[in-house]
Amino acid sequence: MPTTVVTGSASGIGAATHAALREAGHEIVGVDLRDADIAADLSTAEGRQHAVDAVLDRCSTGLDGLVTCAGLGPHVDDPGRIVAVNYLGAVALLDGLFPALRAGGAPAAVAVSSVASTHLTWETNPIASAVESGDFSGVAAAVESAGEYRGQFAYAAAKNALTVAVRRRAVEWGAAGVRLNAVAPGAVDTPLLRAGEDDPRYGESIRGFTAPLGRRGRPHEIASFIAYLLGPHAGFLHGAQFVIDGGADAALRPQAF
Repeated sequence: MPTTVVTGSASGIGAATHAALREAGHEIVGVDLRDADIAADLSTAEGRQHAVDAVLDRCSTGLDGLVTCAGLGPHVDDPGRIVAVNYLGAVALLDGLFPALRAGGAPAAVAVSSVASTHLTWETNPIASAVESGDFSGVAAAVESAGEYRGQFAYAAAKNALTVAVRRRAVEWGAAGVRLNAVAPGAVDTPLLRAGEDDPRYGESIRGFTAPLGRRGRPHEIASFIAYLLGPHAGFLHGAQFVIDGGADAALRPQAF
């Protein structure tokens, strides 16, 4: 029975992934603020280290899968916290658990990014310099130009940085026999999206947006693809990002891919 860690396992896409993988026969170690096997706050360095250490204690002989799904939405007022969870939290688990994955059987990991990662380039990403230097103290100032929409700017920047992190690790992880991919969901009916609907800055845009397929995604649809990426039929998929958004990205920028 493969052992797989899922962060953000208590709700939304993370909860759906937890359920899908358990049904597929995985032993799941859930990580979340609460209602999980490991309670950890990934917005802090201490919480990230606690999560890594607790997983390694449970999985001392190796780890077969990892899904980094924990995240905060653009409606969160603190852009530094958005970056801390959505980028630093994911990368800390990827890097901290890489040795355990190397010891697993047919290991694979999936980082849950976002279609928002495509809304800017690495050259225009306001936190790119922080990623390169490792100094994230200036994140809030870096996104301040977006004013009251700085949460969305921070969200897109963090998800773009996460996708870059996945791609940058493709060579090392591939050589170690550990597959790593990213999925980039669009508008999916989750508590995170519904919290955005209630925000006066974003609610109208969220409610008024419809993907070409004419509906929002459902958490289990994202989860089923994550389960596929972790499985044996995806054995040659590595270092890639897969957009799952009902055609929204294609409609927005059909010539850019």
